[in-house]
Amino acid sequence: MRDSLHSLQINTKRPQSDHYSLNSSVSPIKKLKSTISSTASIHIKTFGRPLISKTVNSSTDLIHLEPFKPYTIGRDRRRCDFVFDHRQVSKQHFQIYFDSNSKKLLVVDGVLCSSVRVSLNGVFVDGVRVGNGEIKELCAGSEVSVICANAGGCSIGERIGFVVEWIVFMEEVIRGNRFSFERFYSLFSNNVIGESGSSSNLVNAGLLSNKCRQILSSDDPVLYIRECSTNPRVLRAKYASRNRLKNNSCFNDDDNICSSNPRQLDLHTSNGHNGHNCTASESNAELLHCRVNDGHLQQSVNARVPIGNSISNVKPGDNHTFEGGFVQSEEFLKPKNRGVCVPSPGNKFYLNRLHFMDDGQSDEVNVTLPELLYPVETLKQVFIATFTSDLSWFLSYCEIPAHLPISIACHNAERCWSSSPDKRTSRPYSDFPNLVVIYPHFPEVISFGKEKKKFGIACHHPKLFVLQRDDSIRVIITSANLVSKQWLRVTNTVWWQDFPRANVPDYVSIFSRSSSEEVNQDSKSDFAAQLAGFLAALLVGVPDQAHWIIELTKFDFSNAAGHLVASVPGIYSPKHPYISKSLHYLTVDCCTPQPLKYWLLGSVDASVVGISHLFRTSADSNGALLKRLARSIGRCHVSPYGLIEVILRRNSNIPADANAISVAISDSEELSDGGCIRVGFLPRDVAKWVAPLSDSGLFAFSAYIYPKEVLACALEGSNNKAHLILYVYQGPKFFNISNLVSPALASAMCSLVASIQRCSGLWRLHEILGHYKWPEQWETDFTFGSSSVGAVNAPFLAAFSAATGKRSLQFSESEESDPDWGCWSASQELRTPSIRIIFPTIERVKTASCGIWASKYILCFSQKTWLRLKHLGILHDAIPHPIDRVGHPMHVKVARRRFQSRTDRSSSGWVYCGSHNFSAAAWGRPIHSSPGTKPNEDSRSKSVLGSRLHICNYEFGIVFIVPPSENEKYTNNNKHSNLDDITLPYVTPAPRYRPTDTPATKFAMSKLAVQEREKDVEPTDVEEETPDEDEEEVLEAPNVLVEEKEDDKVYAEKLWGLS
Repeated sequence: MRDSLHSLQINTKRPQSDHYSLNSSVSPIKKLKSTISSTASIHIKTFGRPLISKTVNSSTDLIHLEPFKPYTIGRDRRRCDFVFDHRQVSKQHFQIYFDSNSKKLLVVDGVLCSSVRVSLNGVFVDGVRVGNGEIKELCAGSEVSVICANAGGCSIGERIGFVVEWIVFMEEVIRGNRFSFERFYSLFSNNVIGESGSSSNLVNAGLLSNKCRQILSSDDPVLYIRECSTNPRVLRAKYASRNRLKNNSCFNDDDNICSSNPRQLDLHTSNGHNGHNCTASESNAELLHCRVNDGHLQQSVNARVPIGNSISNVKPGDNHTFEGGFVQSEEFLKPKNRGVCVPSPGNKFYLNRLHFMDDGQSDEVNVTLPELLYPVETLKQVFIATFTSDLSWFLSYCEIPAHLPISIACHNAERCWSSSPDKRTSRPYSDFPNLVVIYPHFPEVISFGKEKKKFGIACHHPKLFVLQRDDSIRVIITSANLVSKQWLRVTNTVWWQDFPRANVPDYVSIFSRSSSEEVNQDSKSDFAAQLAGFLAALLVGVPDQAHWIIELTKFDFSNAAGHLVASVPGIYSPKHPYISKSLHYLTVDCCTPQPLKYWLLGSVDASVVGISHLFRTSADSNGALLKRLARSIGRCHVSPYGLIEVILRRNSNIPADANAISVAISDSEELSDGGCIRVGFLPRDVAKWVAPLSDSGLFAFSAYIYPKEVLACALEGSNNKAHLILYVYQGPKFFNISNLVSPALASAMCSLVASIQRCSGLWRLHEILGHYKWPEQWETDFTFGSSSVGAVNAPFLAAFSAATGKRSLQFSESEESDPDWGCWSASQELRTPSIRIIFPTIERVKTASCGIWASKYILCFSQKTWLRLKHLGILHDAIPHPIDRVGHPMHVKVARRRFQSRTDRSSSGWVYCGSHNFSAAAWGRPIHSSPGTKPNEDSRSKSVLGSRLHICNYEFGIVFIVPPSENEKYTNNNKHSNLDDITLPYVTPAPRYRPTDTPATKFAMSKLAVQEREKDVEPTDVEEETPDEDEEEVLEAPNVLVEEKEDDKVYAEKLWGLS
């Protein structure tokens, strides 16, 4: 069913040409040419009540339609062609009409005849009511309801209607007294039983042809063939499909004959016109040669039969061994039309093209992975970030050249948690020597327990492509992992944009702005900084891949269509206070006493190690050094943020570490050693990149500490860690980077960019959206559609809403002197839920074309979370859009907040798409103030967003913004004037869960799986999502580690001993 509605104008002027009309041009009295007879048959599955046929006076699952004749369905046996015997059904409830010209089945509610009135309870197609004067198209998979289709909309408990399982269009050409089937159009020929013996053979041929396509679509064709049955009756009963095939997938007269006998099935061509001529053509797929032998459907894996060609054209194809152990043909579902450059979606996203779709089948633009990479011959290098991957499929399906440099970052729990550098990378294919797999590191700070035996929740979950060419670079953000199933059989979002090569490299662009006041609110100029920061976080510890950060500076990202949102695992504090200049800088092998006239690039969270060494009892028995330290700190200037500046010095003469950097406090009045007292060192993992970058003169560094923390660490037996804020400036040779950078310096720059403090997760969302004055009174919807819902609760829901700029209406603008005044809170969230979660019901998953198995491995929703959210009434069903995707799983992660004023026709708001599921693991769980809160954290500690943020996953996405008209200064450069230009992948407004509905939780799907195993063999799919239900164990984020690491202590002792 198409999402759009088409008006019927009765007794008025002729309707517009783009609407369906039941005027004289297609009236019931009009007839086709006398030599052609067209009919349509609908195979249905009823629910609630059986459908009784007036002709046979018994229940039926087949509706036969003549062209241009309305068929009435209702309660009155005398006036209706088909009857639902229920008092809530109107006497003449609705009508079905077959338009043979366009091969469409249309549903109307009481407007075809003056004697038929509009039904009282309404008729609903896929949950949407057919209004007065409107018409909707029926397709395979459509659900027609006559009672209570609107979830929770009435008190009647019973639903009545039917699901369209299969549609057959037939044309008979009459030549004298002879009849022959010229065309037999089949929409989902899995379930139908032919009306006569002559048509039954053709139906069976269609079943077997469709079965071959299913083999092509399976992840393991060999296993699929072994397990499947070729008995047409078994196929009908066992494999009910709700996909939609259009005319390009119909049976035509000049193509292949499909014949069947108990022993063998061959595909061949025939020019005869007296038989049942049929073919199944899909321009995006090729059919493997199949045959029936001894009751088992067999496949010749090395034989390839392009649909529409004869068996004589079979040519051998290379076999490929997949990661899952599958053996598939080289031509497995390869698109035929690769030479297509699809225009960028701009300020919106597209969906991937599913395996049964043709290029022009849908009104919506869709895209394949090979089209995104086209032409692969011009690619210079490729970077990919994904959760799961099937590298063999990717290399074969996209025809990747063996010499192309490819870097693929993916998830592996053992490798990602390992501290060993050897675990960071692997090179799995000798035939592809330039392909390297990277396993990004999970920081120890997010693990649980001092023993680190339980690693905790962490996942490398982004779906990102960066395609570099000589003259441009393409950034692709999708929700699909690098596996065939998610690109061919599951709906996913895809956004991309090409960025031109810059005239000169812009190294400043990869650094975040240095203060919140300088965040670019009217442009996307931090796109490069966000992209570089995320790539750098993935590539730390992989020196031979650090060049990616340098390459990004060569392209112009200023015209980016959206704002990037990244999540990187860690526990974060608010951005450090802005300091424009310092007294002491570390650069070019010396400590420069004069301020440099260069821009501040950012700040880094670090620490001072080894402070207690000088002040322990054995070295300072009378406490003289400790008193001297206290006096020195007392003389230092303390900033309004409680910070004092310290001096960084290179100690390249220490044999233990040539990169050593000491930290000292100025005390010129009492010490002759350069007028300062050394208190400790930078940690080894920080010094290893600060030293080469300062020595080269490319960057300059200054440092600040909290004096109370230093004194606490100096006390005997203290294991506390003293924080150090490292400010990064352009060095004297910064603009000569292109000539000075080496692989070693590139690796150091990668570590620097990864360490620069930037907002992540919820805080990044707030940085993008929080400064807008969103008109709360005009909000129409606030939704998040996700394939996984974590252990969310009221505090997280409130934090997410607050991050997007939601505020309470009860506070006037005059009361907003405090930035957090009027901010959304958990208590308000409980009273008035702000956000709706879009997630499929278990019933929708159960009736999907692939059953529960396709969804079982991509949907995550714990039973505990459902019980916690059930009373809030925020769950809404996920109905795929457009209609041809109904029955197929969705793996999308899309959020939208929309505003519509009463006077303005256009809508405003924002839309997110990417890899973030709706979970605290992805977006971050706020941690509220605790003892030792820094002064600059006070303001945020009052907010629902917390004083710290605990993030578990690597995630990546993009936000498109249409500012409200009140924000005039932000609308000048905005390319979108209407948020509704962005089409969501699910029906809106999404129907609210009815009292009897439940989400497709792991518990509910497991119960269904037990029932399915009794009838079918469970497929051997590899699980593609990590369930978030383990989050239940850590609803409260762990405390931030404040103790000094043992490795840092050992490192500092070595430096003290040799200095």
